[in-house]
Amino acid sequence: MKDPPENLLPRRYQEEVFAKAQTGNIIAALNTGSGKTFISLLLIRWISALETSKDRVIIFLVPKVALVEQQGEFIAQNTPLRVIKLYGALDVDSADRAQWKKWFDNHDVFVMTAQIFLNVLTHSIWSIDKVSLMIFDECHHARKNHPYNGIMREYFQTPVTARRPKVFGMTASPIWNPKDPMGSLITLEANMDCKIIGVRAHIDELQKHSPKPTEIIKQYPSPQDSYTDFPSPTLWDCLQVFERDIWEELEVPWNTFETRYYSAYYDLGPYAASLFLHGELERHVLRIQDLNLSNVQSTHLAAEIGLLSQIKVKPLPADFGQIQQIYVDFKELLSMDAPTPSTVPLTWPGFQGIVFVEQRQTATYLAHILPMLPGLQGLLRCGALMGQGTNSEGIGKPTPAGHKDSVESFRRGDIDLLIATSVAEEGLDFPACDLVIRFDPLAHMVGYVQSRGRTRNKTATFIVMLQKGDDANITRYQMLKTVEPEINKIYQSRHAIEDDTRGDDLEDDDAGPADLAERERYVVSSTGAVLTYDNSISLLNRLFCLLPKDSFTPQHVPKYSGDFESTLVLPSTIPLSPDDLTFTGPPRRSKKEARRAAAFMAVKRLHELNVFDDFLLPVSGSKGKETEDADGRPIADVSQVPVMLDVYVHNPWTTGRSLWVHPVYIDKQLAAGLVTGTKLPPVDVVCGKSVEMRAGRPMVFESEEDESHRRRLMLEFTKLGIWLCITTRPFTLPTSLFLVPLTASCEVDSDAMESLVTKPRGYSDWSVITEDDFDNLIIMNTNQFGRPYLLHNIRNDLTPMSEPPPGSREAGHRSYYEYFVQKWTRKKWIARVPNDGPLVEVHMMPRSSDGIYTLHPETTSTANIVQTVPDGLVAPRDSCRWFAMSPHVRRAFEILPALCHRVSGIYRAHRARFELGLPPIMDNLLVEALTLPCADMEYSNQRLETLGDAVLKLCTTIHLYNKYPHRHEGQLSILRTSSISNRFLLARAKDIGLETYVTSEHHNVRTWRYLESVDESINPSANRHVFRRYPRRSLQDCMEAILGSSYLTGGIPMALRTGTSLGLSFGGYVPWPLRYSRPPVADTVTHYFSDLEDCLGYTFHRPEVLVEAVTHPSICSTSGGPPYQRLEFLGDSLLDLVVLDYLYKKFPNATSHQLSLPKAKAICSSSLAFLAVRRLNLHRVLLINSVDLTEAIDSYVPLLQSTTSKEIVEQGWKYDPPKALSDVFESVMGAVLVDSAYNYDKAASVAEHAMEEILSVLSPSLVWDPVTTLGQWVARAGCSKVTIEKKKELRNGIEKDGTVVLVHGVIIVGPIVTASQSVSRFIASDRALALLKDSGCVHSLLKLCNCQKTKRDKDDTLSNDVATDVTEIGNLQEVDMEEVEDGLDVVPLD
Repeated sequence: MKDPPENLLPRRYQEEVFAKAQTGNIIAALNTGSGKTFISLLLIRWISALETSKDRVIIFLVPKVALVEQQGEFIAQNTPLRVIKLYGALDVDSADRAQWKKWFDNHDVFVMTAQIFLNVLTHSIWSIDKVSLMIFDECHHARKNHPYNGIMREYFQTPVTARRPKVFGMTASPIWNPKDPMGSLITLEANMDCKIIGVRAHIDELQKHSPKPTEIIKQYPSPQDSYTDFPSPTLWDCLQVFERDIWEELEVPWNTFETRYYSAYYDLGPYAASLFLHGELERHVLRIQDLNLSNVQSTHLAAEIGLLSQIKVKPLPADFGQIQQIYVDFKELLSMDAPTPSTVPLTWPGFQGIVFVEQRQTATYLAHILPMLPGLQGLLRCGALMGQGTNSEGIGKPTPAGHKDSVESFRRGDIDLLIATSVAEEGLDFPACDLVIRFDPLAHMVGYVQSRGRTRNKTATFIVMLQKGDDANITRYQMLKTVEPEINKIYQSRHAIEDDTRGDDLEDDDAGPADLAERERYVVSSTGAVLTYDNSISLLNRLFCLLPKDSFTPQHVPKYSGDFESTLVLPSTIPLSPDDLTFTGPPRRSKKEARRAAAFMAVKRLHELNVFDDFLLPVSGSKGKETEDADGRPIADVSQVPVMLDVYVHNPWTTGRSLWVHPVYIDKQLAAGLVTGTKLPPVDVVCGKSVEMRAGRPMVFESEEDESHRRRLMLEFTKLGIWLCITTRPFTLPTSLFLVPLTASCEVDSDAMESLVTKPRGYSDWSVITEDDFDNLIIMNTNQFGRPYLLHNIRNDLTPMSEPPPGSREAGHRSYYEYFVQKWTRKKWIARVPNDGPLVEVHMMPRSSDGIYTLHPETTSTANIVQTVPDGLVAPRDSCRWFAMSPHVRRAFEILPALCHRVSGIYRAHRARFELGLPPIMDNLLVEALTLPCADMEYSNQRLETLGDAVLKLCTTIHLYNKYPHRHEGQLSILRTSSISNRFLLARAKDIGLETYVTSEHHNVRTWRYLESVDESINPSANRHVFRRYPRRSLQDCMEAILGSSYLTGGIPMALRTGTSLGLSFGGYVPWPLRYSRPPVADTVTHYFSDLEDCLGYTFHRPEVLVEAVTHPSICSTSGGPPYQRLEFLGDSLLDLVVLDYLYKKFPNATSHQLSLPKAKAICSSSLAFLAVRRLNLHRVLLINSVDLTEAIDSYVPLLQSTTSKEIVEQGWKYDPPKALSDVFESVMGAVLVDSAYNYDKAASVAEHAMEEILSVLSPSLVWDPVTTLGQWVARAGCSKVTIEKKKELRNGIEKDGTVVLVHGVIIVGPIVTASQSVSRFIASDRALALLKDSGCVHSLLKLCNCQKTKRDKDDTLSNDVATDVTEIGNLQEVDMEEVEDGLDVVPLD
């Protein structure tokens, strides 16, 4: 908490009210400006210090968005409490329960609009008993269906015995109906569970700080029917010559114009009315011009690049030109700017006033006209303020930015006179005004008291302007003025005598007492979420906001009919039976209440059908923060999982208490035995040789001494073998495995080990060496000890003193001796070269290349054995020593790294299969799925991950499609996203401990990694783990790769079993054809679809599914059937897998990225639209009820029919066909899948047949789109300052979204504006690349980019810093380049 500021000093009347608030629930009825908010601050401080407030929050509710900032800032500045301000009921996501929990955990006071808190209670995010204090600003709104009343109804549902919060209301006008003041008070008190309290003990002080103004009535004459002195004809007269049809064609709401024009005419005269009319005409003329220009430009731009735009440019009506001319003719006459305010001091320094008007246009144009009047020119600075308003459910509409500026300007004094609608009556904190004028009818007591309260200066004046002869409003004002003091006495004194008498509630409410008594309430027992009449309509509206629609489909809205018995018809885009789309509510006494009753029935039924979840939300979770998956299982919080994981993975390598001997065969010959403390699975390895390790058997020792001796012997033998054959580096730690020679009966050959171990530096007796040892025997030169060779031949015809032949490595020296001495002599080492004896020819011994082996020998061919130097070296025999290791064992050591790597992968795969309950996935595929790219093998899980992603998407989609048959595509898409997201996969991987089976280690043979630690004792268990570090994202990839491997092994049935074992939302392991049935006999489709069935090569069993597949949403309102959107959702995921499976098998050596690009091109909108037209003729059977869409499709069909599949795939970005064409192709594929009872193989074959033209031209070498190409080109050029951004383009005063390309902040292309934002990005990128490549262009990259120069400058600085050090290091030692090239450590033998 922050430190609190100094305490403000309360006045005595504020203390009086505060004391009453401490003892009970009250409504403080005090005049505007008397400091009610400060009383609430005192109450907040007091209640937050109570022990009973622990773990409870304070809720401060306001009726208008503008008040949230004002009240929240005041509380934050004057208390140490943590305050959060929330507003915009449609922007604060009720589904984001994790965010709400965070807010409630980290804040003490919530200042918010009432609708937000009502949503919080509705969806059981928080409960009333967890609130210590509720403050209602302007609480007189707690009536009818206002959210205040909805919140208090939930308050009354909390038992009195529970911890109800304290309630404190604030208002300047508690009485709404002056004809029945007592009834108004009783109703408000009953609704708020409060007593209305006024100041009684310190009235004089209250009157001192809130004086009443002088009230004056000013009557003005009635408006004239005509103004002879105003220029004629008027703008209105000129526009009357046009027929009404022309305005409808131009989409101009003429009826609304007419109503507002006459209102402005009678309020302000013909000039203001003409100003209004001209302003509205300008807005629509510019809109029409811009739309037409944009369509023409898009068409021309499309033609430039060979693209047919789906926009059909319609000619404007002939009369539009005349309307434009009228607009221009009147522009100069009406566009008179107000004069600049004078710098001469005003006659009323510091003056501020408010004029209240009824209409928004009146406020706008009165603020424009007043400063131009002769007597006020240069004296007034006016501004207009109009409220943002609320909808029928109390949800605030967006506040115009200019109106917020007016409020701030008025507070600062930059504006003298504010022309405002009723929004300025209450709540907003304005300075005390000298003058308030009501230029609108006073409708009720609240408006009268609130607006008069703005005049708090002692000399202020309150003027009520009324039209002469308006007797009704004059009488109403006199009545309000007369009864107000009496009303104040009522609520100031009534509780002093505790008069609890209740009168009849005659409040003018649309829901009367009888209706309220008949209201139902529905509580979801599992969550506590509440459905009431108050929130039913808003819940439906939220559901409809998620309904997907395209530009050719009108907004989906519910339709109400009837008056006092309402019938509600839901859009048929919600997948329900006809009976569940229509609801007729019970009779009610008001039309609004009848609608609420019908909406209540609808929401309750939709919850029963699982359209709403148990929190009464259309979709659970939000923005990747879901706490449950689609099946209701919890999703763990993985936000704290580090980016790099430190884990202990399963590892078989240990020399435990029990040892197992595993025979190793190379090319079917017994080579050696692999001894470990773990019983290893049999494995096969292809690493240049065919290697087979067979099942092990336990090693038996005769005694403890025998065991100790033989363990030491195996250890020393293995270390020597690794040094000689693998690393050429000695190491000290014990190995975690032994590789030993075996006898013919597969017993450990101790004698053979003794021969090597007893002479670790080799033998010098060459008398026992024969020709049989050639190319088999390991030898080392004592002058280069550490570099092993294979003996190739003994040259008895050559001695060290022989002269080297011309062309040999040693040529140029008088003898071999001279060459050897010169080459092998170093600091602290003098070469030891004999004068006599034969020379030996040696070959560099082959070594393993980092333990790499071939996983799929049928697709790759890589030899594991490499030769590091050329043949043909010679050395003095007597300078060399040989090692007692058989050639079979030597070859076993050569393949040992690959064998160990293979065994590790198989071991982890088998453990994962057993411990995770996976089905029998092929070993090689499961090993590949668990191997990360950082292991640097010839394989990794990236290809399988790409395939598995498509498997995951399809299996999840089908489960959701059937689990939620009544949820529309928008809901299903959100559910699917949460069930396939990386966050979800990571959580499930952590749940099952997948990280312990992953292979991430890079097998560098230069460093032997299979070692025991120094202090590691003999482990009685074979279940050993080793520490590894790898990226967190690897777990998500492994999850998808395992799915891919299971799909390749056993198709969709095995993938379902695998996904179920991994905890994914697949609906179980039962195969789809058994899970989802269909009619056993095919029902004949109508002749309308015969050609489509022939094109597909498939006969439908369920004609209704096919009808749904070709039904566009635009026709649903007339046909009543469901649209294709759910089937499109299904078909999209089917095509993903079909295409990826095809590419995976056709291009076995393609990388993950090389698979993703052709897949994206195959399933993009242009490709699918091409197939819909060319292959299936779907444009002929698509059911549409939109003229615009039909015209757009008809205009694009010829282009698609004349285009080749190669052009579509390679340049698909140039095409922008109507989305309905690609959608219907996907929906028909989805229909095949559903109709076949989810027989994936059959549906896939149909889809592959339908996509044959596109699939046949796909390859990994396809060219990227212009956006990607541009990015790759500038990256290769070394530039990092090229961006593609959205930029607004102002056309005739209307903003349009365009695309620009910037290089180092300079716009080189754009804004490009087209009908499609993606197409504009492609066009802009294509043009930018051409400019950047052109060295002669002013916008070439060479002229704009300095990235390389900056990099060179940094590099030069770095080079200068280290140059001296590098030179010194180079001078310190002489490097033998031959040895560097060999890459070996050479250690002379002492």
